[in-house]
Amino acid sequence: MLTARVWREKNVRYRNEISRCGGCGRTHYPPRTICDRCGKRDMTRGRMAERGKVLTWSVIRVAPPAFTQEVPYAVAVVEMDDGTRLTCQLVDVDPDQIAVGMPIKLEFRKIRQYGRTGIIAYGHKAVPV
Repeated sequence: MLTARVWREKNVRYRNEISRCGGCGRTHYPPRTICDRCGKRDMTRGRMAERGKVLTWSVIRVAPPAFTQEVPYAVAVVEMDDGTRLTCQLVDVDPDQIAVGMPIKLEFRKIRQYGRTGIIAYGHKAVPV
């Protein structure tokens, strides 16, 4: 990952910023300038809710090379209390114990490191509450 990209995306990644449409109220993560529901440009920035629930998930048993040490792991689509939906890794839970509607919270954790001495990427992961 390029340093310029990390710098550009720092507010989204480190503050969990979303955009909310002033026309229809839909939230977007990552933030957008145009609403995909109503097409308006009346967007405001804010912080995403910290808690939500699992909508669906998949357990990864054959992973890409950068994540082979983590298998099996779960990737979930979660809906936050403010209506924002996102895809993230679901951690600290046995994959057999995951259920639709499971309450979660977002935590800020290491995602991966690029190269032996490269940039460490941090982001959100969902944790059961």
